[in-house]
Amino acid sequence: MFRDLVTSLESLRAIVGGEPSEVARRKELPALDSHARAFIARSPFLLLATADAEGRCDVSPKGDAPGFVRVLDDRHLVIPDRPGNKRLDGMRNLLANPHVGLIFLVPGQDFTLRVNGRAAITREPALLRTLTAQGKAPILAIGVEVEEVFLHCARAFRRAKLWDEATWPGPDALPSMPCILYDQTGGVMSLEALEARNAQSLASLY
Repeated sequence: MFRDLVTSLESLRAIVGGEPSEVARRKELPALDSHARAFIARSPFLLLATADAEGRCDVSPKGDAPGFVRVLDDRHLVIPDRPGNKRLDGMRNLLANPHVGLIFLVPGQDFTLRVNGRAAITREPALLRTLTAQGKAPILAIGVEVEEVFLHCARAFRRAKLWDEATWPGPDALPSMPCILYDQTGGVMSLEALEARNAQSLASLY
């Protein structure tokens, strides 16, 4: 399907115009500094990238009140696992491959924080209690050993105008999630049942 493929780093560098700048190289840190800690403390949302043993990838959203990710020290952080759909896509990947990539977002900020490292699933009671929200502690959490930390520039967000409400589509731009699921799952449940299921799920976030 795709033609004229780029298959070497040398070709890739030639096309994009050479090496990264000194700033781009030096901004990568091996641990969380004060700026990274401040960004994480204000972030209500992150994307967690994982891959299984064969390299098949998954990206899962994680969100809660700002600061829901707890920084333990400059090399370790922990992400609570709140109730979800029980597919366990990222968790299953972590059992086979500990490497993770995180992108933290702060609303209104058009640069992001990227954290790469190795992760494990923990059920340590004392740690889980520190992640309590709305009176409920998670039953599991993802602990991350940080290996790389760096800021990502604002170009993507500015091109997308992500925080510019004037560019947002209206609420009817897409069918509702229950409507889409009804089509995608072949009507295994009625639309009314899917709507009720979705409402119940959103009513019990914790």
